[in-house]
Amino acid sequence: MMITSSLFAAFLKCPTKCWLRSQGETGKGNAYSDWRRTQNESYRKAGMRRLVEDFSRDETIISSTEPVNLKTAKWRLGIDLVARTENLESNLQAVERVPSAGRGKPAHFVPFLFVFTNKLTKDGKLLLAFDALVLSEMLERKVSHGKIIHGDAYATLRVRTSALAGEVRKHVIKIDALFSIHTPPDLILNRHCTECEFQARCRQMAIEQDDLSLLAGMKEKEFKKYRSKGIFTVTQLSYTFRPRRRPKRLRDKRERYHHSLKALAIREKKIHIVGSPDMKIEGTPVYLDVEGLPDRDFYYLIGVRVRDGDSVVQHSLWSDSVEDEKKIWDEFLGIIATIENPVLIHYGSFETTFLSRMSERHGGLDDKLPVAPAIGISLNLLSLAFGRIYFPGYSNGLKDAARFLGFDWSEPNISGIQTVIWRTEWEHSRDPSLKHKLTTYNAEDCEALCRVTECLRNCLASQPATSDRRAIDVVNADSLPREKPFISWENKFQLTALEDINRAAYWNYQREKILLKTERRLRIISKTSAQKERVKLPVNKVLSLPPPPRCPRCGSSKFYKHRASKKEVLDVRFGRSGIKRWITRFSFYRYRCPSCHAVFHNSDRAWNRSKFGHNLRALSVYLNIDLRMSQKRAAAFLNEVFGFNFSLDVTNKFKASLAEFYKPTYDGLVRKIVGGRLVHADETKVNLSGYISYVWVFTTIEEAVYVYAPSRDGDLVVNLLKDFKGVLISDFYAAYDSLDCPQQKCLIHLIRDMNNDLLKEPFNEEMKSLVADFAGLVKPMIETVDRFGLKARFLRKHKANVDRFFKRLSRQSYQTDIAAKCKVRLEKNHTRLFTFLDYDGVPWNNNNAEHAVKPFALLRRDFAGITTENGIRDYLILLSVCETCRFKGVSFLEFLLSGAKDIDVYTESRPRPRSRSW
Repeated sequence: MMITSSLFAAFLKCPTKCWLRSQGETGKGNAYSDWRRTQNESYRKAGMRRLVEDFSRDETIISSTEPVNLKTAKWRLGIDLVARTENLESNLQAVERVPSAGRGKPAHFVPFLFVFTNKLTKDGKLLLAFDALVLSEMLERKVSHGKIIHGDAYATLRVRTSALAGEVRKHVIKIDALFSIHTPPDLILNRHCTECEFQARCRQMAIEQDDLSLLAGMKEKEFKKYRSKGIFTVTQLSYTFRPRRRPKRLRDKRERYHHSLKALAIREKKIHIVGSPDMKIEGTPVYLDVEGLPDRDFYYLIGVRVRDGDSVVQHSLWSDSVEDEKKIWDEFLGIIATIENPVLIHYGSFETTFLSRMSERHGGLDDKLPVAPAIGISLNLLSLAFGRIYFPGYSNGLKDAARFLGFDWSEPNISGIQTVIWRTEWEHSRDPSLKHKLTTYNAEDCEALCRVTECLRNCLASQPATSDRRAIDVVNADSLPREKPFISWENKFQLTALEDINRAAYWNYQREKILLKTERRLRIISKTSAQKERVKLPVNKVLSLPPPPRCPRCGSSKFYKHRASKKEVLDVRFGRSGIKRWITRFSFYRYRCPSCHAVFHNSDRAWNRSKFGHNLRALSVYLNIDLRMSQKRAAAFLNEVFGFNFSLDVTNKFKASLAEFYKPTYDGLVRKIVGGRLVHADETKVNLSGYISYVWVFTTIEEAVYVYAPSRDGDLVVNLLKDFKGVLISDFYAAYDSLDCPQQKCLIHLIRDMNNDLLKEPFNEEMKSLVADFAGLVKPMIETVDRFGLKARFLRKHKANVDRFFKRLSRQSYQTDIAAKCKVRLEKNHTRLFTFLDYDGVPWNNNNAEHAVKPFALLRRDFAGITTENGIRDYLILLSVCETCRFKGVSFLEFLLSGAKDIDVYTESRPRPRSRSW
């Protein structure tokens, strides 16, 4: 089907409108659409007359039916020309032919477009670019720019159409795809509906289908997301709302808008409130509504409604022309100045902009200082209610809210866009009835605003009725029942007696209260289990420490025994067939020097100021880090097996002391990784006492290091790897892109994302073709790796296929969003996807770092939310040592027991592994 400029302009507004026009349908019943069409046509004719005056009659040609031969043209200005290619057709309103600048150079053609509005949108520029594209393809020469004549002053804007040609071609391809389906597109209502000739038809269909697009403000991306989940109607969406407790970190942030809660309010026909919004009006409410012409930034009617007790005063300040705008502004300020402590209330940002612009444009606030606070701080009801208060209407507009409260306008189906027509017609005819319609509409807006304000004040103040005495149902969303999947429900009973009976059936209640009164044996068990028997552990070995050679203060060798002391060290001893508790008692004396009166003992002590031996601390850390037993369970194991009486605090101290001991080992691993030729990097979340932090993982083939960071920004990566010159293997997180080193992006991440996108849209042929091409590119590389390993001399042969793939990709133009985004992602990472083809020993995936993340993820379950920043750092030091030992094939427990600090030195000098029977 031929794509005309009319169809292209319709597609820019709505695919459904384009489809209907292509089928020859004509819409009816939209006065604004008819008025706009008339305005465009009259403006085009007037603009054409002004344009023709600059050219002589001999230089002008008019042809509105068939295409003309532009290559041999001699005229300077063409009017109503038709440009046509194989599948494109444009009705050029005017074309200027600029003669060639020299011999052998072709003439230039400049298309014109007439737009009656003062403010231009991108759609107008794209429509001109479409005319230029059709003209360019027909002439087979470049048309680089065009001109738009617009506004009351017939201003001329020069537009570089060549810069928009690519976007125009994308729209043309989408229109081709739309026509090739031979079925109408999915109906989606949007902002353009209010000025579309098919508004009544589409809205009626949407209401009959209860279509999701009835909910104003829903973006197309969110709309498609719901449809992909099988949610097509407003009623279906209403059943998906689930109240959530807001996290502490979001308490000070604004609540996001829930379309599902809006749908629930519509279904139940009740106002729903989220959280505890506060609306304080400390003063006299002044309800403000302004009418204007946004295209001209002209405000011609200010409506002010003041309620003082039972009396209501309505002011309608009318401006005949732009020159009278200052007069009505001064009148408005005068009215506000007479009100005690005025509080301006309005609905939407239009009045906010009005107050700001008029203050800058006409001033007057300095002379009336009491007015300034009211002007500077006005109450926007829409801003207050958005995301917090949901009226049962399809939009958040004033009319939907007021109509729910029983208020209606005298004109049926009135909207603000209709006032533009009335005002324009009044300026031409000065018909008093039109002025009366405008002032009446404005006064009714003020009254509706007053009605909604009183309703909100009553709802938020928990008052049951509005001014019209009609009860309003209000539901607090936080009071709705929360569904907790995977968690057993607590039974809720309507009667207190039933709840008491149910409580008496719980196991703990029966065991500890009822059966104890019945069974004597249970009383004995309960009493004996509550008593903790403390048994003194036998000492395995007693060591006597010799006296020191001299006094540590004065150096005298003459001193005498002062007091006998002893110290017991709890430890374990590893043998060939098991582990044994081992308690050593150290006996020693404190000595006194008669010369300097110092009291001292032998400082050469075997227990190193600790009550617990190194083997015991090593065993506890091994259970906690390597075997992933929580500290509580590790303490329970040591107490049960060895007869100790440890608390959770003791095992935590074991972890902290060994973390301090192995801190030099950890720092050495960091230096070795940064100074190497290859680094794998990844990151994961961790919950610390209610706030989210991150742990970064950096690995090589033989080392692994975990680094804590309070946030996910790239400062840690940049600072840690700023001197790294090897190859970095990572996922597609943007923080890695700032590093100045060769990078290999994980192809597994990319392939999984592609597959997930394909699963979401299994019938997307474009995406399926793109994924198949990429898989065909990567699969031979993997086969080469399987056969020869990661050796560049075997892998470089695939680089030619990579270049061919990206050349083909650059020529492709995808219509579906998911395929287009995939193309952008591939082209953005072009130089980082196949770096492994140029280096020996560089993997094509980030599995090494992902594998290192798993031990931390398992460990995280034991302390998530209950550890501190210092605690997590201790965990990461010991986990880094543990994973490095695993990468090197060394037993983490044996390394801890050895007391060594350098893993490489220990690996080279370790004895032959002993065979154990347990």
